[in-house]
Amino acid sequence: QVQLVESGGGSVQAGGSLRLACAASGFTFRNYYMGWFRQAPGKEREGVASICTDGFTTYYDDAVKGRFTISRDNAKNTLYLQMNITKPDDTAMYYCARDQLYDCRWRLMRPLDVAYWGQGTQVTVSS
Repeated sequence: QVQLVESGGGSVQAGGSLRLACAASGFTFRNYYMGWFRQAPGKEREGVASICTDGFTTYYDDAVKGRFTISRDNAKNTLYLQMNITKPDDTAMYYCARDQLYDCRWRLMRPLDVAYWGQGTQVTVSS
């Protein structure tokens, strides 16, 4: 069965860095558009970044552009999110997501695009 397992969350001071990872199994990882979402308490889940199967075409929410970098290792079936220059507003549960069907949607992934979610990893940024 499809599994997406996130790791790397934790607490960091504002301005610091974290690297999230998502280990994928149960499907052919290299064939699917992948993304990271986040959800803060009382807010809707929102797309943060997504990456096409080529590993080069990426999309970011304006709030993280220039600070976060999404990448994938198709040989290791792993998705990454490098978070730099973190801010307290980045505090949220972060989720890995697999697209329903496509290798790329040529835009930031949306919740309705998602077929599978990971269980999430908490990121807390203190000021």
